[in-house]
Amino acid sequence: MWAIRRTSIHLKSRALNSSTSRVRYVNSEISGCCFESCNGESRGKLLDASMCSKRLCNTFVPSKSCLKAHTFCSHAGAEHDDVFPVLRAQQGAVEEAASGVEMDDALILEPEITLGESLVDDTEADVGKEKTHKIKAPSGMTRAILADTRLPVSRALEKWVEAGNEVTLAEVSTNILYFRKRRMFSQALQLSEWLESSKITELTESNYASRVDLIAKVRGIVEAEKYIQQIIPKSLRTEVVYRTLLAACVTAVDVNKAEELFSKMKELFPISCFSCDQLLLLYKRTNRNKIADVLSLMKRENIKLSSFTYKILIDAKWQSGHISGIERLLEEMKSDGLEPSMHILASVAKSYLDSGLKAKAEAVLKDMEGGDLTENRWACRFLLPIYGSLGRADEVERIWRECESNPDMAECIAGIQAWGRLNRIEDAEAVFSKLLRVVRRPSSKHYSLMLNMYADNKMLDKGEEVVKRMTESGVTITPPAWHALVNLYARGGEVGRAESILQKGLGGRRGMHLLGAFLSILDAYAEKGDVQNAERMFLKMKRTGFTSSARPYRSLLYAYINAKVPAYGLRERMKSDNIIPDQKLAGLLARASKLDGLGVNKDI
Repeated sequence: MWAIRRTSIHLKSRALNSSTSRVRYVNSEISGCCFESCNGESRGKLLDASMCSKRLCNTFVPSKSCLKAHTFCSHAGAEHDDVFPVLRAQQGAVEEAASGVEMDDALILEPEITLGESLVDDTEADVGKEKTHKIKAPSGMTRAILADTRLPVSRALEKWVEAGNEVTLAEVSTNILYFRKRRMFSQALQLSEWLESSKITELTESNYASRVDLIAKVRGIVEAEKYIQQIIPKSLRTEVVYRTLLAACVTAVDVNKAEELFSKMKELFPISCFSCDQLLLLYKRTNRNKIADVLSLMKRENIKLSSFTYKILIDAKWQSGHISGIERLLEEMKSDGLEPSMHILASVAKSYLDSGLKAKAEAVLKDMEGGDLTENRWACRFLLPIYGSLGRADEVERIWRECESNPDMAECIAGIQAWGRLNRIEDAEAVFSKLLRVVRRPSSKHYSLMLNMYADNKMLDKGEEVVKRMTESGVTITPPAWHALVNLYARGGEVGRAESILQKGLGGRRGMHLLGAFLSILDAYAEKGDVQNAERMFLKMKRTGFTSSARPYRSLLYAYINAKVPAYGLRERMKSDNIIPDQKLAGLLARASKLDGLGVNKDI
């Protein structure tokens, strides 16, 4: 094992200086804000104060996903290739928010990363049994880095060595994993930069791929691309590295960059299922008309569809309300020798539920449960939210009894979602109390569960209490929480405040949670029949590149329908954006066509 000892190699000689990497902080211009009582006059101050966390604020472009994280593949098998852990293939974890479809509850519960795991085939993990990925408690080095987050990681390591400690490669690996797991990507990137500058080990393609992933998360796609072209040796600019950048482009919903990179990869490497899945994921979110083109390409190249490919296709059919298409895909999947995973079955159950086929949905849930829930307990995290959506309080009670005595984090999250959907707020709050005991350091992801529940039930005061609690606890507010805050105020009737939060909290970032926040505000204006503000929000989304799917048009049509005014020229606007109406959108167009009062409106 390599080690850097104080007696042999001083870290100052290894470029450990303050210029290595600078951490980012929340804008301090609102640091003087304070809390007051949660009445109408103080709500603005309350939200401003929630943006004043003194903790480190990492730049993050989100992935149930995904939720969540997109992934890169590692084929490396060296002892320390897992210094930069490989992200799990959970591309489906976050795109539900982008399309306006409910986020897959089960997928968001999966661990974000797994150490040293190879994803050669990019298939979903076997979910027949529960898998746990535990990370050790913070080490002395970790505590030294976190002791003063104003210091660059390099300087913290200097002080650590000056105190008589040593920095080993194994401990660097553990710390990068620790920071990745907690989405502290800035610290993980600084450790990665230090590892490269210290030259204590020769970097592999896996190491470089992980570095690209971190740069994309912290500094953006352009900087990650520059790193590949300017820093990585040509011999190590492998498909793994480019796959990582492609996944980052998809995460950022950068269609042009993703397509450009895919074309370049076709010239450099054989086309892989992973790369095609990334495009499918992108088009499922932005332009489902292009999915057929990717499938045709896969057929021409004899690329076999993976379980994850089927998951994407089934979700796309679900979004379109195409039940027969989902059932046909299930049959094709089985004929290919692939068994539907728990994630896929959950999507199928939800598609039946959305189409009003409750009996079919419950049949799928019973199949997921198996004969013995005690032996198949991992199914609980999938079953609870869906039974909550079905309104089956008896089933939620039965399944929760199986978990109640010793629930894990995933089961607590599922329980909160289930009780929230049943409007049993006190039960959800009781489960949240359990969650706070299970999770040592709750993150904004956990608080977002309660914010979304209070938003769904238009309980603005309760939601503001959660915001206050988060801020007083020093919890860094991440994009999922900003989205939840936007939901809270948009559904609570304070749409102007929701827009303010969107502007302040998410700024110019892109990603699933930004799109979801836009949609929440657009939906709020649509519900009021406020056509002028709905069109204004729609235009903002268009300028940001988020109107290349049917979902925003659906909300805009609701605005016109609720206002009882004709939407002249909307069909032509959709055609210019290459939007082909799905079943729901076609129904709304038919309703809107009758709003003229003088007969059918041919111009819609």
